[in-house]
Amino acid sequence: MATKIFVRERRKVEKGEKKPRFRIVGVSGSDVKVYANHVRRSELDQISHETGAEIIYLQAGTGPKTGDGQQTQ
Repeated sequence: MATKIFVRERRKVEKGEKKPRFRIVGVSGSDVKVYANHVRRSELDQISHETGAEIIYLQAGTGPKTGDGQQTQ
């Protein structure tokens, strides 16, 4: 099974900010262990290149929030 790294963009990072922009959500199919929660795209690309893993960019939820973690329809 091919290794996949699932990531999403962080929500509270503003454009031009010098903080890591992506959050690793999960890793599937390998012994890859990730110790950082937030990483830069260049770091993801390097991990992917060295391990042969595919990076899956998840879509962030959109829409108004109710404050209890649920989206309104």
